[in-house]
Amino acid sequence: MKLDRIDIKILHELQKNGRVTNVELAELVNLSPSPCLMRVKRLQTEGYIEGYSAQINMRKLGQTLTVFTEVTLKNHRQIDFARFLSAVEKVDQLIECHLVSGGYDYMLKFVAASIGEYQTIMERLTDMDIGIDKYFSFVVLKSPIVRSHMPLTSLFPA
Repeated sequence: MKLDRIDIKILHELQKNGRVTNVELAELVNLSPSPCLMRVKRLQTEGYIEGYSAQINMRKLGQTLTVFTEVTLKNHRQIDFARFLSAVEKVDQLIECHLVSGGYDYMLKFVAASIGEYQTIMERLTDMDIGIDKYFSFVVLKSPIVRSHMPLTSLFPA
């Protein structure tokens, strides 16, 4: 299914506010409510919309630590990547994992309660013998810009 400009606008608005009513959404994308609802349902059915969730203000809950970790594996066979991924996907504090190009293999993003908790996670992962050659940790001091939405209208202009 090919998306048009209105579909992109619908996705853009829904990612900014997943609780918007259909009537409000229809106004934002210049459609009447019935065709707007049909498009939203089609976007859901086709898998463009995977779900809806709440954005949690972590600062209100308490102190946390965000750490980006570069990981280099000892070997680069398919089985080595699979073994590594199988182990790290079980770590609740791991919120992102990216296979990247460059001087290392994976970029991981952890959110932990403390530096001690992060250290325990990394010690456990290195002790598991899942192929980690080396890793470098980057503790986030401040996050002046964090966006929860993708720039859809810039990425996919009509």
